[in-house]
Amino acid sequence: MTTSLIDILPSDYAAGHFLGRALSPDGPCVIAIHGGDVFDLTCEAATVSGAVARKQFSGGERIGAAADGLPAGWTLLSPVDLQCIKACGVTFALSAIERVIEERARGDAAKASEIRQILEDKVGAGIRSVVPGSQQAAELKEALIAEEMWSQYLEVAIGPDAEVFSKSPVLSTVGAGAEIGIRSDSSWNNPEPEIVLIVDQGGEVIGATLGNDVNLRDFEGRSALLLSKAKDNTASCSIGPFIRLFDHGYTLDDVRSANVDLTINGPEGYLLEGTNDMGQISRDPLDLVAQNLSEHHYPDGFALFCGTLFAPTQDRDTPGAGFTHKIGDVVSISSRHLGTLTNTVTTSRDAPAWTMGIAEFFKNLASRGLIDRI
Repeated sequence: MTTSLIDILPSDYAAGHFLGRALSPDGPCVIAIHGGDVFDLTCEAATVSGAVARKQFSGGERIGAAADGLPAGWTLLSPVDLQCIKACGVTFALSAIERVIEERARGDAAKASEIRQILEDKVGAGIRSVVPGSQQAAELKEALIAEEMWSQYLEVAIGPDAEVFSKSPVLSTVGAGAEIGIRSDSSWNNPEPEIVLIVDQGGEVIGATLGNDVNLRDFEGRSALLLSKAKDNTASCSIGPFIRLFDHGYTLDDVRSANVDLTINGPEGYLLEGTNDMGQISRDPLDLVAQNLSEHHYPDGFALFCGTLFAPTQDRDTPGAGFTHKIGDVVSISSRHLGTLTNTVTTSRDAPAWTMGIAEFFKNLASRGLIDRI
C-alpha cells in the first residue's frame, strides 16, 4: 500500500477539506487534510462515520504537511468504516445496453459483439432521449415490449425505480494502493470507475470520493440473481483515496459535471483508457440518494456508488471477445477534484484476507481507550 499522498491528492488539495483513514502501528486512525496539512483526528473521532455525524472535520494532532506523506509505518485505508456500502446500477444509457447484452449473451463474451450493434440500433436512441419514470419512458417501454426487446435492466434504466443494491459489508472495502479482487472463476469482467457519495445518518450528502465497483459480466449475465456473487467478494470494492468534503470550493454541482478517467495498464503492455462522464447520468445523484434512503434508516450513514458510463468493449486477446482483466492489471481511476485511486488486480481467492471486521475493530478501539469516541 502507498504512503505517498501528493501523487494521489488532487492538484487543488491545499484549498480543499478531506477526510480519510490510515492504518498506524496501533490500529486504524481517522485523518483529515486541510490547509495542505494532515491531522490525526482519532482522539476526537475514532471513526469516520462518527466524524461525519458530529461534523468533526478539524482539530486533532497535526502530523505534518501532506507533501511529506504519512508517518513511517502508516498506510492508507479506505476512507469509510461503519457506513453501509450501497450502489446504484444501470444509471447511464450505455451501461443499460451493456447489461442487456450480458443478459442476452448469457454471460458469454464471444456473443457480445454481434448483440451489441442490434441493441444499439433498436434501443440506444430511445433510452438516451427519455427521463426515467416519465410518461415518455412508459410509452417507450410499451413499444419495446411489443418488439420483444424489453429487459429487466431497461426497467431500472428508464422506469421509476432505480437499481439499488448492497455492494459490500461494513469495513470490507479496500483503499488506494491495495490489491483489488476478481473472482478466480470469472472469465469476463471489468472495473467500474465511479463517484461515491458519502451520506450522513440524516440523509445529507456531505462529500464524495472515487470507487471501483468491480463487475463480473459473466456471472451477472447468466442470471441477475447472481448479482450478490458477482459484486460481493473479498477485496472487490475499492474506495478512496479520501472523502472530499463539500464546501464553497467543491459542491454537488462539481459531482454532477465531473469526468472520472480510467487507465488500465496490463502486465503484457496492454493499455486501455476511458472516461465516465457524470453529465450523461440518467438520474440526478440526489434522486439516487433518495431512492437508496427509501424506507430505510442508516444510523451510521452510507456510501453510495452512483454507477458508471464506462463499459469496456475494446478487444484484449480474442477478436470479438471484448475486455476482461488479467492478474497484475494496474487500474487507476482519477477525477480533477478527487485525486487518484489506484489498485492492482488479483483474485479474491489470493487477495489479502479481510480480518478486521466489526468485532475486531471495536476490540482494537477499546484497547486504545477510544470506544467512547466512536
